[in-house]
Amino acid sequence: MPDTAPRACVIGHPIAHSRSPLIHGHWLARHGLAGSYTRQDVQPAEFEAFVRAMPANGFVGGNITIPHKEAAAALCDRLMSNAAALRAVNTIWFEDGAIVGDNTDVTGFIANLDDRAPGWRQAREGRPGTALVLGAGGAARGIVYGLIEAGAPRVLIANRTRERAEALASLFPGRAAALGLDEAAEVLPQADLLVNTTSLGMKGQPPLDLRLDLLPGHAIVADIVYVPLETPILAAARARGLGVVDGLGMLLHQAVPGFARWFGVVPQVTPELRALVEADVLGQSPAPGR
Repeated sequence: MPDTAPRACVIGHPIAHSRSPLIHGHWLARHGLAGSYTRQDVQPAEFEAFVRAMPANGFVGGNITIPHKEAAAALCDRLMSNAAALRAVNTIWFEDGAIVGDNTDVTGFIANLDDRAPGWRQAREGRPGTALVLGAGGAARGIVYGLIEAGAPRVLIANRTRERAEALASLFPGRAAALGLDEAAEVLPQADLLVNTTSLGMKGQPPLDLRLDLLPGHAIVADIVYVPLETPILAAARARGLGVVDGLGMLLHQAVPGFARWFGVVPQVTPELRALVEADVLGQSPAPGR
């Protein structure tokens, strides 16, 4: 008898580094569900054919990562609102022969903020305050969109190339404004939330020359990177006594909607799951009982 247990996967190129199988494998075991979740290394030229053949190969859906997110958006027959706004897809499933796509990076980022720094929504008079986003690439686009959807009244976008920041801000007229990265210091005293989407300050990259002492004492600093868990900007923020939010929670929370679609159970992001993935990031084995 053929195996009819649902299959899901993460599709990218390269893909060996992905920790998504660890996350979904944990949830499958935790809920006692039949099913599997694997890595699939698919080159761009083969991406469309692979996705279209997924149902015939027993796949109920999957995650999409670099470099396929934009191609997935173009391939989908129907896009959920986040994916339609961003023209990028990281989660797909199939409905009556149609390919449906969503972008759960947006909800993952906001859910991580809610989890690790719940006070961010009450920064100013019971509502989100001013957010300063460093960078203007694809990740920044999703984060700016998510912050505005979550009610942030003002999002400032600082980028080394100001023109890219202006192009991103123009997508959100009246809600976002652009500035050069060298102008960021001027607005730091106004920022309730600082989000780094750049690689500045990481090993092999130029330093992120930003005086975090200019931030208000209640400010929260977030980074979307999770390797290392504590990036230079988070270490500086922690030393200053500011609230910090690392990127690992975003990875965990963005996985929830896909798992629910594919396997029929809404999983929880628990301390146990975070410890499991954190240990893998640190190159350690989990402690007994975790």
